[in-house]
Amino acid sequence: MGNASSTLTQYDIEEVQEHSNNLFSQQEIVSLYKRFCQLDRNCKGFISADEFLSVPEFAMNPLSQRLLKMADGLNFKDFVAFLSAFSTKASMPQKVHFIFKVYDSDSNGKVTFNDILEVLRDLTGSFMSDEQREEVLSKVLREAGYSRDSTLLLDDFIKIFGKLGLKMEVEAPVD
Repeated sequence: MGNASSTLTQYDIEEVQEHSNNLFSQQEIVSLYKRFCQLDRNCKGFISADEFLSVPEFAMNPLSQRLLKMADGLNFKDFVAFLSAFSTKASMPQKVHFIFKVYDSDSNGKVTFNDILEVLRDLTGSFMSDEQREEVLSKVLREAGYSRDSTLLLDDFIKIFGKLGLKMEVEAPVD
């Protein structure tokens, strides 16, 4: 599985489905496999950061460097699991867990004021000064019952983001 010349067996499809919490249909998994094989140009069985950056939408994303840290070297099974947060069938906690991992750049299970500030810097670029970003972030955290000294855990993110009704969807083209 993962080699462009190989094909998925029914067992492979079911295994990938299970690994991605059954958030994709079998037909979607086959389509994702075709896309994976296109990205895996050297047929290594995993996708490198450079191969991910060949997707224009990914390369243009202001968070692409953070996402690359999460996606570099994924095999097909993990590639589908990575994309599962964007499925229309993904639950709010699943989507928020993905967002949490984007903010938790050092993977220590905690997000600090500075972690969030770094993401804001990536998102806003030169459109906001550091002072403006800090002011906005302090206000948002205060309104949510936190301070700039707070360390946020996944449950805190679920509490905060769960109220927002996030829409994170990507279409898996079905041939």
